[in-house]
Amino acid sequence: MDLNRRDFFKSAGALAGLTMAGCATVPQRRTVFGPNDKLRHASIGVGGMGFNDLRNFLSHQRVEVVALCDVDANNLAKAAQLAPKARTYTDWREMLEKEDIDSVNIAVPDHQHAIIALAAMRRGKNVYCQKPLCHDVAECREVALEAERCRVITQLGTQFAAGGGDRLGVGFLRAGTIGAVKKVYLTSNRTGAERYRLVGPRPAQGIPPPKTLAWDLWLGTAPVRPYAEKIYHPMIWRSWQDFGTGWSGDIGCHIFDAVWKGMNLGKTAPKTVRAQVQESWKNSSARRADTWPQSNHITWTFDGVPASDGKPFTMEWFDGEFYPPEDGQALAREAGFQKFPEEAAMVFGTEGAILIPHQKLPHLLPKAKFASVKFDKLPFKNHYHDFADGCLGVTENASPFQKTGPMAETIILGTVAIRRPEETLRWNADSLAFDGNPAATALLRRNYRTGW
Repeated sequence: MDLNRRDFFKSAGALAGLTMAGCATVPQRRTVFGPNDKLRHASIGVGGMGFNDLRNFLSHQRVEVVALCDVDANNLAKAAQLAPKARTYTDWREMLEKEDIDSVNIAVPDHQHAIIALAAMRRGKNVYCQKPLCHDVAECREVALEAERCRVITQLGTQFAAGGGDRLGVGFLRAGTIGAVKKVYLTSNRTGAERYRLVGPRPAQGIPPPKTLAWDLWLGTAPVRPYAEKIYHPMIWRSWQDFGTGWSGDIGCHIFDAVWKGMNLGKTAPKTVRAQVQESWKNSSARRADTWPQSNHITWTFDGVPASDGKPFTMEWFDGEFYPPEDGQALAREAGFQKFPEEAAMVFGTEGAILIPHQKLPHLLPKAKFASVKFDKLPFKNHYHDFADGCLGVTENASPFQKTGPMAETIILGTVAIRRPEETLRWNADSLAFDGNPAATALLRRNYRTGW
């Protein structure tokens, strides 16, 4: 694939400053560890999911968390109780400049992922980054490329990929148990998720941020807007286009992961992407300009790959008010569910189907056909420890950006289609553009705020 990345970013005027230095000008990472050496680690973003990430890294016997960073002083104080010896920072740039570390984990709003990950990798730091990897398609491409170029250890935060259910699903698909893949359904209709799907509108006036929150640092690359209570920080930022990637961007990597790995899709790119969205969002110009819809049905088409016996196949995502059609519902009922599971992947093959419910064991369908298939439950693996062990040279970690970046790029292509509903967008992966659609192409990257 001719990526043309330097010319692309130069002409786009996007990611200003991120492609300047590269890895050649920074120290090489520490690659040799003695049996008693510890991984010097820093956590960037320690509230919410970041607090969970921190606990997992602290539970690894050979990880020493030496620095913590968060724009919210309350988050920082809580995390410091877990890691009292770690130095604390409000600005991740200062932390990277001052700290002698081997690795970082990034658990901040999506719009800051790329800039932090690139800065860390170009300093020779290994990077664990929460899903969906990046906010924009162009960022996903650049981050995956730079991980390979800098030769650092990386891991996407798809922690459930280490679970027995996903790993069994990967094994069945790689073994060709259901034959050649014809199509895939992916869904997330999680009960209670509505509270994270803000309808809007943006408040007409803001209020002063609390003294404990560095609001300008929280905004980072995004356009300036006044602070408003309980609709951006700490969680609802996912609903806003400036900061998050909507529900499909948030959860998509979890549901896609076993299918992407099991089909050995690697750097495969879709040929087209198309989205249906909820009517109330589609018909509101104000909402379409600012927030994400609460319901989406996204369809990607692919050319043939070995797992599909060289024949074209489709992947479809359903959330909110959209549900898989009856062929998927019928097989889910046969597997013992009243309806298609709230979060699951179903892969249809020429010899049957496999249902992979999120965080549960897979089902081979129809049941009678696969009754004789026996398998052992796989032991639990810790995704965070897998990354740390990769950094330490103990094992090869499972979800590096080089492998998961193209998957994230495909998912984030879906967020472009959401903003151009009912249009079939023809993706040209080599040129990083949609053929004949400059309006959609313009949504592949953002212009960062001046100074970022």
